[in-house]
Amino acid sequence: MARYTGSVCRLCRREGQKLFLKGDKCYSQKCVFGHRPTPPGQHGQARARKLSEYGVQLREKQKTRRAYGVLESQFHKYYEMASNLKGVTGENLLQILERRLDNVVYRAGFASSRAQARQFVLHGHIYVDEQKVDIASFLVRVGQTITLRLKSREIDRFKALREGTGRILPKWITFDAPNLTAKVTALPLREDIDLTIQEHLIVELYSR
Repeated sequence: MARYTGSVCRLCRREGQKLFLKGDKCYSQKCVFGHRPTPPGQHGQARARKLSEYGVQLREKQKTRRAYGVLESQFHKYYEMASNLKGVTGENLLQILERRLDNVVYRAGFASSRAQARQFVLHGHIYVDEQKVDIASFLVRVGQTITLRLKSREIDRFKALREGTGRILPKWITFDAPNLTAKVTALPLREDIDLTIQEHLIVELYSR
């Protein structure tokens, strides 16, 4: 499966804002973006040029794609799915991205980043409705529960979760700490998504 293998800190610097791709490290003083907020490369500190309308739209799409860890072909597939649904296409797109299993695992507090959540899924630690699912792009439906493999519950990272995730969960997810179980109780609404994304720019880009 294709995936980005370069430095994720470069992605934050390129987009000019923290995308929280390294989990807890992004909240600490070790965060590279805090020390070097300029774009990567030898010309990163040069005076920024004003972006064209297309450039602004492209940067918004790239920022969103990188935040969720999705490659271009799959991101475009999600846009086509969103455009075929009733409602606002941009909000539908974000809703689909939020329903990805790796994102739900991250939002529920099982992982400190989406990349770590993706690794947990691929390594078989995550079960959906008591069935192992090792596909990070699996779209979780309302009413489905996310649990851990019994053997995985003894891993220190997961044992600590019995005291609570320590994270403010979105309204559409509930977490049962003693049983290490999360449940999707509703579809995510636009106000539930804390990323600073202007989804209408992405729609305008694909509508060209």
